[in-house]
Amino acid sequence: MRIHVDKALCIAAGQCVLSSPAVFDQDEDGTVVLLVEAPPAELDGDLLYAVSTCPSGAISLDDE
Repeated sequence: MRIHVDKALCIAAGQCVLSSPAVFDQDEDGTVVLLVEAPPAELDGDLLYAVSTCPSGAISLDDE
């Protein structure tokens, strides 16, 4: 899976970081920072949870 983030949509809720800290972080303003664009398959469950809990819809996934 490949992850895409739209920083313009991000409202700095931090749900992504809580669900998958190996993949997401936040900058000094709280906006999402993508650490790994194509994480290993064992993180797929965490990524799906991050997408579903993002209140602004700033995170999306593509199957490769």
